Amino acid sequence: MFYKTDTNAHGLSHDPFKAIVAPRPIGWIGTKGRDSSYNLSPYSFFNIVSDRPKIVMFSSSGRKHSLRNAEETGLFTASMASRHIASQMNASSAPVDYGVSEFELAGLTARMGRVVDAPFVAEAFAALECQVTEIIQPKGLDGEGADAFMVFGEVLAIHIDEAIIRNGRIDMDLARPLGRMGYRDYTDGGSDVFEITRPSGA
Repeated sequence: MFYKTDTNAHGLSHDPFKAIVAPRPIGWIGTKGRDSSYNLSPYSFFNIVSDRPKIVMFSSSGRKHSLRNAEETGLFTASMASRHIASQMNASSAPVDYGVSEFELAGLTARMGRVVDAPFVAEAFAALECQVTEIIQPKGLDGEGADAFMVFGEVLAIHIDEAIIRNGRIDMDLARPLGRMGYRDYTDGGSDVFEITRPSGA
């Protein structure tokens, strides 16, 4: 099979692009609004971009609540989404009105950062506290801005649950971080691939 992306004529029932760039780590982004509301959303467009200094990035397709809060406050957290809280991660992806706490919606505990004024998932095995360094809108070859906004943040502090530490290392068999595959498929780092259907609009 071969096709050019200007026509996207792949002939498949679903676009295969995101299934090729997989698995993708999930940044479970926690933010606090200027109105003091809490927001929590999982982003599979997420990754480390630098180790010195430690910088991570999440990309918002469209202007979503996490982007708004990160723009307004300059702060966010990224919690590790693991298999033991996969259903809660999925629940937090529900499209709800601004100001509705996905922490409450998903039955999760919001814990405030020690360094940044933003919440993270207390039930997560690990979390990063971040300060925004820049936000960019990438451009295509035509010079037009994509419908995406990349939020870069320097990691100022890290939380790790000692329950997943073995012999001086994070034991991935215990942490089982989720990765997004294509379509509705996820993996937890092992050979298992499973489907999760996102919640519909509230």
